[in-house]
Amino acid sequence: MKFWQAVAFLDTDQLLDIARITDDAGFHGIMVSDHVFFPEKLTSPYPYAPDGKPYWSPSTPWPDPWVLIGAMAPATARLHFTTNLYVAPAGHPFVIAKAVSTAAALSGGRVALGVGAGWMREEFEAMGTTFEDRGARLDEMIEVLRRLWEGGMQEFHGRHYDFDRLEISPVPTTKIPIYAGGHTMPALRRAARVDGWIGNAYQPDEALTYLQRLHDLRKAEGTLDAPDYEVVIALLSPPDVDAYRRMEDAGVTSMLCAPWMFAPEQTDDPKATGEAAYATSLDAKRRAIEDFAETIVAKLAP
Repeated sequence: MKFWQAVAFLDTDQLLDIARITDDAGFHGIMVSDHVFFPEKLTSPYPYAPDGKPYWSPSTPWPDPWVLIGAMAPATARLHFTTNLYVAPAGHPFVIAKAVSTAAALSGGRVALGVGAGWMREEFEAMGTTFEDRGARLDEMIEVLRRLWEGGMQEFHGRHYDFDRLEISPVPTTKIPIYAGGHTMPALRRAARVDGWIGNAYQPDEALTYLQRLHDLRKAEGTLDAPDYEVVIALLSPPDVDAYRRMEDAGVTSMLCAPWMFAPEQTDDPKATGEAAYATSLDAKRRAIEDFAETIVAKLAP
């Protein structure tokens, strides 16, 4: 079992230190979240909250994922990096291909791309991209990215993206895995076709339901025996070695966690929510991460 650490909501000026701490503690990697902005008027429902409202504030920092990964990679020795999730269809495949391949080159191949179709219509519209066909464009974009990363002159003629022969450089010397996120049926079908699935946070029994659906879809797609297929989820339950082993037996290869959320020095504001509830010192976060590594990661990591 591998362990990834989420770093959403952390102060940007702490992130390089958190990366070093995470690397030293023996985690497999860090997952970086993505949003370009937060609109003052938001009507799109957030799909992972019962009331449809995001649980972060408009001023929550969302540093650019590829700038951040480009900074964290040389600050660490073994840590891997991916996005959870990069809203790829809101952008252009040429820009994404160049950013990810550059990060892969700078990190020595320690980068994967985690993509999602996105949920915030306002983000798409403000960036001049369409929202309704985002899933179909993402599927085709994945083809484009893989083609561009092969190196040399490439061309593509699809429904959403069409270009004559061109070349980007640098390109990766090893394969950049692409993971797909989300647990709707279209999202799970997409995940079954690529190199891995990044789920959300679930109760253990709920996780088993989604894992079975993914298993069935991978069987239908012929990817059930694909080597190095990654299955990442988080659990909405206290950290527990036996619970993680149960997930491993069900096909989970990695757990996503955020032990810094349980740092002992919580904010004095009892009404604080979202990132404000985790306003702790860097030392407190370090202790929480190292304690999790000692009690959980060391017992389960390969």
